[in-house]
Amino acid sequence: MRRIVDLSLFANWLHFIALGISILALTGCAATKSAWLSPVHPEQEIERIRFAVEKRDDVIGRLAVIRVEKGDTLPDMARHFSVGINAISAANPGVDVWVPEDGERITLPLSFILPDTPRKGIVVNLATMRLFHFKEEGGSLTVSTYPVGVGTKERPTPTGQMHVARKASRPTWHVPASIAEDHRKKGDPLPAKVPPGPENPLGEYALYLSKSSYLIHGTNKPASIGLKATNGCLRLYPENIGMLYRDTPVNTPVVIVNQPYLIGQRDGVLYLEAHTPPEGSDSSELKKFNAKLKTIENKSARALDWKKVRIVQAEARGIPVPILEMRQGAEKKASKTIELKHPVTLYGRPEIPELKLDAWHVLAGDVRDEIDAQRMAAIINHQGPPIPAQVLSKSPKNTGYRVIAGPFADVNEANNAVKRLKMDLDIDASVIEPVRKISRSSRY
Repeated sequence: MRRIVDLSLFANWLHFIALGISILALTGCAATKSAWLSPVHPEQEIERIRFAVEKRDDVIGRLAVIRVEKGDTLPDMARHFSVGINAISAANPGVDVWVPEDGERITLPLSFILPDTPRKGIVVNLATMRLFHFKEEGGSLTVSTYPVGVGTKERPTPTGQMHVARKASRPTWHVPASIAEDHRKKGDPLPAKVPPGPENPLGEYALYLSKSSYLIHGTNKPASIGLKATNGCLRLYPENIGMLYRDTPVNTPVVIVNQPYLIGQRDGVLYLEAHTPPEGSDSSELKKFNAKLKTIENKSARALDWKKVRIVQAEARGIPVPILEMRQGAEKKASKTIELKHPVTLYGRPEIPELKLDAWHVLAGDVRDEIDAQRMAAIINHQGPPIPAQVLSKSPKNTGYRVIAGPFADVNEANNAVKRLKMDLDIDASVIEPVRKISRSSRY
């Protein structure tokens, strides 16, 4: 039975909003602020998607840092700069993903070591959750790279060689029997097929691979990019899949690998990039990789800093770190970290509409701690399709904070939000009726 929350207090909350004293701006959890780098550059000075690849180089891009502002989340930063949640989280250990401290400086992991594969067509490294698309243009090699969401432990993305069998714009999702069964068990039955639109998990574009039932596609859940969250397919940000779709002809080869440890050279400097190895993997792969490093050390006749190597591998921050000068003075050419100005707006950041007395809303949480309330609202805001949510303080006589979702056009939309909050986040939410729906006697 649908639960209805008495709106007498809710009306008071909205009146406080009108006075400008009850909506809580997102603030951050405690963290140590780092010193600024100088000078500060506009974001246009750093590339994030397309790179020229020199013949002898294995490393592309450069690292950047940026200072977060009030209300930013790491998923917002990740999407704007075309990195995944996994990458930005690993590069910034200890930073609250959903409520970073206002003014905190974070690293943007925009430098990558190319996978150890032939540089042709599409290459996906599951360990880094990154796709690389190589193209020959006028005798020069370029690579476009995008973060991806990959399969879960239960339904992993397969590795191996395949190709793009066909393409589709505004695809219809034909629901696989296994996924339909999962949803049926949860009390959320799916139709046999889902047409194009906001409810379609394939997004606007899809590349169908030669391995049956596996696709590279868009998504209506952009905050899942950089997570193990799919049923085996590879999903991209909506803006990225559009670029890949246009650049990729049918029959393009696709190679999917799983390489958590990467080694590469640029300008005479050897770099190491380490990611968390696949769950359940043993130490044999790491031993094999370290044997490769030993061979490079012997051939170069220069000593590796093995202590530094072990630290990089243990931390697994996913950032290329210089570990060896292949020739005298080469490290002076190593790319330096650049500090960027904060963009005026972050692309794809959820927009939160104002609450309205005459609309339907949902009470998602009644939380004592302010940061916890802000975190809950941020997580809800990044659901897909979007569920707008914000934090309100209780009346002055009470303590704590309420997370309110909405506004919604009608009771059906509100009930659907309640259902999705339970299904996706295990949140027990309640519908709040419009003020005009509540009789005078029920307000007291």
